[in-house]
Amino acid sequence: MILSISGVIVLGIIVFLFFRKDGLKPSHATASALFGFYLASTAIAPSIKAGGESLASLLGGIKF
Repeated sequence: MILSISGVIVLGIIVFLFFRKDGLKPSHATASALFGFYLASTAIAPSIKAGGESLASLLGGIKF
């Protein structure tokens, strides 16, 4: 659960930065959000979630 909340925050910051730099229009942000909601209800959603968890564990294993 914490991972998904962190992911939402990071993606939200990215969307905000794109919006502020004029690279993302509100209509594009809305379409992207709707696409994400519809994608979450498809059969490929578990694969996307597994890929995100794998990437998070990879990044979590990096030691500085």
